[in-house]
Amino acid sequence: AQLTESGGGSVQPGESLRLSCAGSGFTFKNYDMSWHRQAPGKERELVASISNTGSTTNYADAVKGRFTISRDNARVYLQMNNLKPEDTAVYYCSGKAALWVGNPFWGQGTQVTVSS
Repeated sequence: AQLTESGGGSVQPGESLRLSCAGSGFTFKNYDMSWHRQAPGKERELVASISNTGSTTNYADAVKGRFTISRDNARVYLQMNNLKPEDTAVYYCSGKAALWVGNPFWGQGTQVTVSS
């Protein structure tokens, strides 16, 4: 199983970015997907998650109303609007089996920097 993130970059406060995570080597529809981030000197934290069917989403309080997670047949996306400097971090995509017990797996991460 492999996850590959893309779409990171450097933006100014208030701007938007859309992250994409492509899955391969596994049956994508059987996996709950999530985005996490890790800022320098801080622990990795959950940003948003989406169920394998796409019917259920959850967000960290810090991003509610600004970020939207979505998915299609082979990718999961994170639309990030009104970005703030505190959103600066490496963003990771993660997958976890929805129908059986298993360990999550991770992509390599993509850097998001928000600065004026």
